[in-house]
Amino acid sequence: MGTNFYRKGYIHTDDPRFHIGKRSAAGYYCWDCKVTLCKGGKDRVHYDDDWYDKCPICGKEPKDEGWNSSAGRELGFNKTKPKTKTGVASCSSFTWARELGKIRKIQDEYGKHFTREEFQEMLLECPIQYHDSMGQEFS
Repeated sequence: MGTNFYRKGYIHTDDPRFHIGKRSAAGYYCWDCKVTLCKGGKDRVHYDDDWYDKCPICGKEPKDEGWNSSAGRELGFNKTKPKTKTGVASCSSFTWARELGKIRKIQDEYGKHFTREEFQEMLLECPIQYHDSMGQEFS
């Protein structure tokens, strides 16, 4: 489950000249301690099923966000404005295919358009970011 982002006008291509990257729901994250609740760490959030029940640092328990979660955003139910959060709540990851550079107009795979500023605001909910796929084709 995730959403791909592209330079406006180049939707549905894995070519890293046009594919900016992919946002994916990444489970619970302690926004205060800046740590995922995935026992395997940030590099395993999309692969492991072993998660802490509460923050391993501060002990806070997850908030019930219902459809206003990161998973709800990927499914199209969460229409709230993206923001940084507090306590233990859902988060998204972002896997970069290329640097944003001078790109000003962006669209997602569903045709929704974003200004550069709106895109950067969306990244507020993506505290986990991967840069190891830059310059590579992926979907």
